Amino acid sequence: MLPKVIAFALLLFIPIPGAINAQSTRKPAAKRVVYACPMHPDVTSTKKGRCPKCKMELRPVKPEPAPSPSPSATPPGDLTINFTSKKIPNTRLLDQNGKQLNFYNDLIKGRTVAINFIFTTCTTVCPPLTATFRKLQQTASERGLDVSLVSVSVDPAVDTPERLRDFAGKFKAGSGWTFVTGEKGEMDSLLQALGVAVTNKNDHTPMILIGNDAVDYWTRAYGLSSPSKLVDLISEAASRTAKE
Repeated sequence: MLPKVIAFALLLFIPIPGAINAQSTRKPAAKRVVYACPMHPDVTSTKKGRCPKCKMELRPVKPEPAPSPSPSATPPGDLTINFTSKKIPNTRLLDQNGKQLNFYNDLIKGRTVAINFIFTTCTTVCPPLTATFRKLQQTASERGLDVSLVSVSVDPAVDTPERLRDFAGKFKAGSGWTFVTGEKGEMDSLLQALGVAVTNKNDHTPMILIGNDAVDYWTRAYGLSSPSKLVDLISEAASRTAKE
């Protein structure tokens, strides 16, 4: 009788083939991917696509660690950025009239500027971005504000000076507004230095850079904000002093 009892007890500890802990072999449930617009975080989807507001490609949302408390919250919208004039290269390029320029020396140095990023064959965000820049230029002129506007092509292989000139004319760009293009490698390096390089031109940023180079002050804003709001930001940049 005793041997049978021992044998039965041993069976309790011998794993049966095919009956290994089911939980250990169960595959974890696939995590649902959520996509969101880089410029409009409130626009989300469970499928790939484009933002209905700015037409940028929706990108997977990466889980972020819980934020640590900070002494003051940064207001949403326009943000001061970690950017300095020292990061701006003196790239050789061409304006819409075919004139050769050096990006920093001829367009940025010592000036208050607003820079946006466009390409002439764009049918989504670029036309409204450019139209906003035109209204911005008019509003700034009415206020007596001296600001240089620069539109940088993100598609230099297609955007010749002639195409940029036609594009500028379509939006009635006034004096002091320069459209620039150049050799692709040079332009790619410029976009990289400005922090706006993208693999797909259709995903270029609708943000604009606003700066006062004389005091090395830079901020950014959503390029489709109201022209008056953008002019307010430009005015604030222009009024900055080196001590601020």
